[in-house]
Amino acid sequence: MGKLFGTDGVRGVANSELTPEMAFNLGKAGAYVLTKEEKERPTVVIGMDTRVSGDMLQDALSAGIMAMGANVIKVGVMPTPAIAYLVRRYGATAGVVISASHNPFEYNGIKFFNSEGFKLADEIEDEIELMMLRDSMRGTHLYGEKIGKCLVADEDALSKYTEFLKGTVEGDFSGMQVVLDCANGASYQVAEKVFSELGAKVTVIGNNPNGFNINDGCGSTHPERLQEEVLRQQADCGLAFDGDADRLIAVDADGNTVDGDHLIYICASYLKKKGLLEKNLVTATVMSNMGLYKAVEEMGASVDTTAVGDRYVLERMLQTGCVIGGEQSGHIIFLNHTTTGDGVLSALQTLQAVRDSGRTLGELAAEMKVYPQVLNNARVKNENKTRYDRDEVIMKEIRSVEKKMKGDGRVLIRPSGTEPLVRVMIEGSDEAAIKEDAAALAALIELRLG
Repeated sequence: MGKLFGTDGVRGVANSELTPEMAFNLGKAGAYVLTKEEKERPTVVIGMDTRVSGDMLQDALSAGIMAMGANVIKVGVMPTPAIAYLVRRYGATAGVVISASHNPFEYNGIKFFNSEGFKLADEIEDEIELMMLRDSMRGTHLYGEKIGKCLVADEDALSKYTEFLKGTVEGDFSGMQVVLDCANGASYQVAEKVFSELGAKVTVIGNNPNGFNINDGCGSTHPERLQEEVLRQQADCGLAFDGDADRLIAVDADGNTVDGDHLIYICASYLKKKGLLEKNLVTATVMSNMGLYKAVEEMGASVDTTAVGDRYVLERMLQTGCVIGGEQSGHIIFLNHTTTGDGVLSALQTLQAVRDSGRTLGELAAEMKVYPQVLNNARVKNENKTRYDRDEVIMKEIRSVEKKMKGDGRVLIRPSGTEPLVRVMIEGSDEAAIKEDAAALAALIELRLG
């Protein structure tokens, strides 16, 4: 990856780091790279979340795309996964989402999807970035009839996405009571529509976006208000999405949070019982709790581990044929239904598993024992971040800690991608012991590499 694209598109403070000029140039470069093989006039679908800067960036981005001869279909406020679906629905060449996900309102971002609804491969992003950094788009504007235009969607995009979501579950949710927290973000319309039309009794919070309150004390990163509302309503569960609705964190009837690891386990177990867990495989990241690994193994399946980031989870799933994978943060991919993480779809799959089990969400979540995790940061010289595994003193201490846990825990060392830090994570059944070991190991790494 280069200087512009991070793990999930281009992000920054709107109109400061992510300017209209940058959006215009991203539109031009993205349109060129993604549509250069098209024989007919290409079409790009654009959606956004509820941030005040969305309109500004959408117009700039659209201008860049149309300057390269592509047409644009603006579908308005829509979850990120909806764009992945609508690209396929409309037979478009590409899709773009303007969103900074779970970040505060002053940030925004731009991420692309290809014609199949998948996020772009690293090498494609690198090509787009290289064109921008080298200013390769100078003098490439088209003229006359070659200029693209803005098209009006010929069908109700929100309704089509709603029907798609409803089609991923069997039956309805009559008799179930749920509270939805839409984070004042992109799911504020579709989530209530889907669950209400499926017969659930629905209470919604975080559904009054004003451009500035997205993720503000609400949504998947701030479930406290949802917990209170679930208890107040005596609901069966609560379901919280992030700003662009590609994450899900749940709350059980007792107000306890149910994170992505638990949700992956619950849904994988359901698929296993239905004979739908392809390869008997679940994909997770190195940061997933050890309890997920053990619970999946106990149900007769295995966990395939990949790097942190939903793009890497998806990449591995496509390689192995796995149909469910995700992250502790609530990014969950159901590859038998869609091409990316989808918070509302994940909520539907979870509620279906709860309904068909005849048990509560809390009871299903309790089947997975959570191992305490301790995270310590070791501050080191930037050039030494990746050298810990070549230091025999450090490696000897890591082996000593792992041996002490006798297979009932693990040590994970991760250099920071952005700071001069090495992150030390220890997971085990004895919380007091792992706290002591993590602090000692971090101190040792600082001494040796700082």
